[in-house]
Amino acid sequence: MSAPAADPAVLIDPARIRRFGALYVLEHQIRVMRNYRSSIVATAIGTPFIYLFAFGIGIGTLVSANAGRVDGVDYLTFVAPALICMSVVGIAAMEFTYPIMLGFKWNPTFVGMNAAPLSARQIVDGVVLFVALRMAIPAVAYYVVMALFGAAPSAWGAGVVVTSVLAGLAIGTPIMAYAASITEDKGQFAVIGRVIVLPLTLFSGTMFPLEQLPWFLQWIGWLSPVWHGTELGRQLTYGATEPIWLTVIHVGYLVVLAIVGWRLTVRVATRRLDR
Repeated sequence: MSAPAADPAVLIDPARIRRFGALYVLEHQIRVMRNYRSSIVATAIGTPFIYLFAFGIGIGTLVSANAGRVDGVDYLTFVAPALICMSVVGIAAMEFTYPIMLGFKWNPTFVGMNAAPLSARQIVDGVVLFVALRMAIPAVAYYVVMALFGAAPSAWGAGVVVTSVLAGLAIGTPIMAYAASITEDKGQFAVIGRVIVLPLTLFSGTMFPLEQLPWFLQWIGWLSPVWHGTELGRQLTYGATEPIWLTVIHVGYLVVLAIVGWRLTVRVATRRLDR
């Protein structure tokens, strides 16, 4: 006679769930991501080649012919860290909006996870870990292409991956907190993309130094995680000169935004799932 099948409920270790719950959520998100891995790989490899080639050969040639070097380096080296940061922030704005509402409402996997039981904090932590991984993949691809184009002369250049992901979390977790709070899609995410994310990207010293903007528009860059992340990336990739106190402000600003957004999301998610 064969042994009776074990009751799955007996195999559940509550202590293990409490300890590694966020990693279970991360595993779930990765398994879901495998369904569209081909598009992720194609985008991660193709996009950096297209953008860096366009800016290096196209706009870079025009800038070099008319203005010479920017910030002491050629235009491609100047703009490459910004392209990484912009790409990562775009992913953050996408992954922290519709997928969050999906998990709470349209396909309430977060509700099922909470009944598993996983706490709201573990769910949020797992999603944040997944999005950080999701952002790191194209950031690494961008950096490799940057190195091939000679746009990352410093040995510390690989750190641009970390600073870009940090910028993505700084802008993404506050958006996540908002996404977790709404119950109906009435175009709020489109407004966020067009009214918040896009201006923060365009007016953040990405395609040109922030000082080139009129003084009454420079404040947008000062508040934008994209500017702080881009400036940190430039410090690492080619050693852009700035005082150390400003570098500390860049890091501190991004870390504070990311933590505050994460904490708010945990609070909102806990209140919503405990109804």
